[in-house]
Amino acid sequence: MNPDNPWTTHRTRTVYENPWIRVDESEVTNPSGGPGIYGVVHFKNRAIGVVPIDEEGHTWLVGQYRYPLGTYEWEIPEGGCPEGESFLEAAQRELREETGLIGEHYRVLWDGLALSNSVSDERATIFVATGLTQAEASPEGTEELCLRRLPLKEAIKMAKRGEITDAVSVMALLKLALEQDDW
Repeated sequence: MNPDNPWTTHRTRTVYENPWIRVDESEVTNPSGGPGIYGVVHFKNRAIGVVPIDEEGHTWLVGQYRYPLGTYEWEIPEGGCPEGESFLEAAQRELREETGLIGEHYRVLWDGLALSNSVSDERATIFVATGLTQAEASPEGTEELCLRRLPLKEAIKMAKRGEITDAVSVMALLKLALEQDDW
């Protein structure tokens, strides 16, 4: 079922913009017929995540302080894909920047994951990388990262216990768990 849009948009204006996001505010008539406003955060980059898995069944998590939450978080390697770069190229770049790993084989684990669809148009594409070799990491200047190599099964358990809360990471790890018959 795909019903018609019950919202009527009368006017939209940009109220804030920076290199990463744009915030638009729309004057609307809501589904019940009443007037209102609706704010939408538009992301200029596609969210990209990568689960690297080595031949021993280990993966890498990236630890960093997340300013909006005020907490230290463990996540899969992830970042943004700007317009003009393919999702695969962005995944390869982010994996190498954050971990120094180079994957020989990539497969899409999830494409089009909606991250906060009530206020944002942000979507994510998640890859699994295998055939890994180690090179030099080169994180961005805004990133102070800590790397942790651990069995993939332990990372999945961390997600199940709520020790990993980043949505892209949780979705990637739990989807991998569902793909395994013995987990």
